Amino acid sequence: MKLYAAIDLHSNNSVLVILDEADRMVLQRRVPNNLERIREALCPYGEQIEGIAVESTYNWYWLVDGLMDTGYRVSVPENTAAVKQYEGLKCREDVDDARWLAHLLRLGILPVGYICPKEARGVRDLMRKRNQLVGQRSRQILSIENVLSRDTEGARAPTRSSAGRKRRSINWP
Repeated sequence: MKLYAAIDLHSNNSVLVILDEADRMVLQRRVPNNLERIREALCPYGEQIEGIAVESTYNWYWLVDGLMDTGYRVSVPENTAAVKQYEGLKCREDVDDARWLAHLLRLGILPVGYICPKEARGVRDLMRKRNQLVGQRSRQILSIENVLSRDTEGARAPTRSSAGRKRRSINWP
C-alpha cells in the first residue's frame, strides 16, 4: 500500500500526517522538533511512504536534510501561501494543513519548490541577505531625498557611488 506523508513544521513542534491511497488518515501526530522522534514516527511505515511534503517558512533545512539522508523522497511546496485549501474557511488547524499537503502530494499536484543543495545554501543565503540590504539602503536614501525635496524646494542629499566619486550634490535654491 502506498502512503503519502506531510509535516507542518513550526518553531518547536511539527504535525505529521500520513494518508493512504484512498485518502484515509493512517497517522496523525504532533511531535517535538527532533529528527529522531520524527524518524521514529515514520519508521513503521518506512518503505510504503512514497513521499513527504514539508511545509515551513524558514526552518526546514535540518528536517529535509535529515529525512533525505534517511532515504525519503521529500518535497517542499514552492509557496505555502499559494497552496489554497479552503477559501473563506475561518477555522483551520495544523492537522488540516498537513492533511491537505499530503492530499496534494498523493494526487501529484503539489507545486514543489527547489531544494538547494547543502553546499550552495550558504552562498545563496548570503546573496539573498546582500540583496535585502541593498534594497533597504535604497529605500532609506529615497526616503531621505523625499523629505529633503519636500522641505527644501527640490534640494538633493549628497551621495557617493560605489567607486567613491561624488554622484550628486545639493542644489540649494
